[in-house]
Amino acid sequence: MGWTEERVELLKKLWLEGLSASQIAGVLGEGVTRNAVIGKVHRLKLTGRAKPASSTPRARTAPRHPGIRRPSSGGIGRSSSGIASLMKSRTMGPAPMHGATALKIDNDLQVEAYVAPQVQELFIPEDQRLSLLELNEHTCKWPIGDPLTPDFYFCGQHSEEGKPYCDFHSRRAYHQLEKKKR
Repeated sequence: MGWTEERVELLKKLWLEGLSASQIAGVLGEGVTRNAVIGKVHRLKLTGRAKPASSTPRARTAPRHPGIRRPSSGGIGRSSSGIASLMKSRTMGPAPMHGATALKIDNDLQVEAYVAPQVQELFIPEDQRLSLLELNEHTCKWPIGDPLTPDFYFCGQHSEEGKPYCDFHSRRAYHQLEKKKR
């Protein structure tokens, strides 16, 4: 698609009439896209544009509720103490509940948090604890402790062929199907 003089003149005319880039692309046809119209308008530096006919102001269906007016921070002639005294005079009560109250906080409701039982960790003597560089395909790679502390280590017990963990840590990592169904 080439921009002939006739097409450019039509583009200018439609743009000044207030048509959108998509509408102009539809009128020009022959493979002209919205982005091609926008690009050409930009290259031609066409800034002035009539208001589209569809942008007439709509009548409001319901009056606006006056919101809380906040004093502007850039008020000339107002001191910061004047703003502070204005803010002190306002008091905020609890928000009124209108409509659905499914998420309303019930102060009478007592909630007890579930605390999971502490699982006993396998004791590994210090001389058998491994660092990341000491792991191989036959050692348990279960991390123990916080990785950001110096006493972090890996289990290091013997693991079966093709499994990353020893029997103890495999039971913790892979739950049996019947236990999940309960």
